[in-house]
Amino acid sequence: MTFDDVRKIALAWPEVEDGSSYGTPALKVRKKMLARLREDGDSLVMPGVPRDEREMLVESQPKAFYFTDHYRDYPIVLIRLAKASRATVEPLLRRHWRTLASKKAVKEFDMKS
Repeated sequence: MTFDDVRKIALAWPEVEDGSSYGTPALKVRKKMLARLREDGDSLVMPGVPRDEREMLVESQPKAFYFTDHYRDYPIVLIRLAKASRATVEPLLRRHWRTLASKKAVKEFDMKS
């Protein structure tokens, strides 16, 4: 996967827009960060992943999932896009989108799906 792939997935959902965060491309929902590209150009900073789930992801798929000391105390996982599939990235992205989008947008999206 690439960040462009992630963009195509997320921009199809209501209230998602391009932005930037810490000088890197980001996707935002109502001005809140959905995900952003890390400075290395390949890793996705994916918020909304509780630490216990992050531990499981890192243990089960260490080539795709990791985190650094900087993110240790936050509900964030880093995803190496070159090593990840849409099937692993999209559910995490969608779940976080559902927490950021308005209830109305989520309801309308669910009715179309």
